[in-house]
Formats: sequence, structure tokens, C-alpha cells
Amino acid sequence: MYQNLQRHRVGLYEKALPNNITWAEKFNLVKELGFDFIEISIDESDKFRSRLDWDDCTIYGLRHQCERSGVPIQSICLSAHRKFPFGSADPKIREQASLHMRKAIALAYKLGVRIIQLAGYDVYYEPANRASHLRFIEGMKQAAKLAERAGVMLAIEIMDTDYLNSLGKFEVLNRDIHSPYFTAYPDVGNISGWNYDVCSELKLSKPHITQIHLKDAFRVTPEKSGQFRDLVIGQGDVNFNAIFSTLKEIDCVVPLVIEMWAHDEHWLTNIQTAKLNLNKACDHAELPRLFIM
Repeated sequence: MYQNLQRHRVGLYEKALPNNITWAEKFNLVKELGFDFIEISIDESDKFRSRLDWDDCTIYGLRHQCERSGVPIQSICLSAHRKFPFGSADPKIREQASLHMRKAIALAYKLGVRIIQLAGYDVYYEPANRASHLRFIEGMKQAAKLAERAGVMLAIEIMDTDYLNSLGKFEVLNRDIHSPYFTAYPDVGNISGWNYDVCSELKLSKPHITQIHLKDAFRVTPEKSGQFRDLVIGQGDVNFNAIFSTLKEIDCVVPLVIEMWAHDEHWLTNIQTAKLNLNKACDHAELPRLFIM
């Protein structure tokens, strides 16, 4: 029984699959590949942001497809705030940020989504300063209140920029938000890429972590700016053996999500390679394998 509880549930990021296939095909692939759930994307593009305006027929139709396939949508990767950040100096952009948040929480509630991942940027396309930071905090407080009312968890991603690139920085931010519905979503690739000790970071924030992105990365060095995406798990510098050993040590069994992108015809091979390498990390940590290969 305990052994079964030690296996992490593992999901697949929607963008790891080709964009030109149907929802039914996505759910079938996720199931066939041995994943437990899918994480859908609402990014800054008009196409993906339009999902926030789905009518109830579309929303509940998609939820019924999940039920029929046995593949839930457990989380939403809400990166639309990169274009419409809470910390913006423009009040119209901040208004859009708030509107996106309200719509995303309503969508999550209707879909049965448990977690909305937020982007940890105060601003992205404009200069950051003390004022943008304070506006971001105020926005997060409002978002947390909305999430509390709906019973939907917000989890802020540890990012690829230096504003919120460690769980230590999350802990400082969390003191200002102070809500049980505002939690951490560490991306181990981003943390490693900025040369933080991923294992120490996970130990620090274990009580506040609700889900984890598994992604590989190359570290930032004095000569290189690092690489935070488009790597297959096993290609970069992230020490997955140590990460899974740490997860076992601190008895952390939160869901995991493989974050990759299907940019070419090798997407399926890349997913299989990632699965194999993650199974090896589980073997090293003497944990149950994530996938049956």
C-alpha cells in the first residue's frame, strides 16, 4: 500500500503534443503514453486566450470528453499574464490581467481543474522596478481571494527570469500574499538553470508545493545565458537522480508534469526518451517507476 502511495501521478503538458490534433486525439495519446492527466495551456496568443471565453456548452463538452477518455485536465498553465501582467504600469493592462484571472478561475471551476499555474513575472515586456513589484503583489492578493472563493488552487511557477527564479524568493513573496490557495509550482529546469540547489529548494518549500514541472535546462554561466526550454529530459544539466531522491527523502508525492514542446516530427520519440530517463531516476531513488515501458 505504501509503495503505491509513493508513485507520483504524472501529467503531460499539452504543447508536448502536436497542435493540429483534436482534443479526443490528445486525450487518447496521453492515455496511451501512460500519463495520468493533461495540463492545458492558456498562453498570450489570441488563439489560446480565446479559451477563456468558451461558452458552457464547449466547457462541459470538453469535460465530458475527459470523463469518457479517463484523462482529466488537472491543471491549467496560465501564461497569458506574460503579455498582460499584474505589475504593469498601464492600468488598462492590469485590468486585463484581473479579467483573465477571473475568467481562468471560472473555467477551472467548470472543468474540474484543481490547479492554475501562474507565471511568476511582475512584468515581462516593460521595465521592472519597485512599483511593478508592489503592483504584482497587490494583484496576487486579489487573485488569491478569487481562488479561495472558488476553491481552486493557484500555484505560481518558478520562472526563467531572475524576478522569481527560486523557491526562496517564493517564500518571501508568500509572506505578503498569505493565503492557503497561493502556492508554489517549481520548475526544476528553471531553478537548476539559475544555479540554485534544486534539492535544498524543494526541502525549503515542501509544505507549499502543489505540483512540479519536470524540464531540463542548461545552466547560466559567465559565458552563456543558459537554455531554459526545448530540451529533451536527459539532454541538459538537471540532476533528476538527486531530485527524485530528495522527493523520496522529504516524502513529497505531489503530481509531476513533463514540460516539453512538439516543434518537429520527433515529438513522440522525445516523449519516450523523457519517460525512459525519468524511470531511470526513479530506479536510482528506489521509487516506483512513473511509466510502464
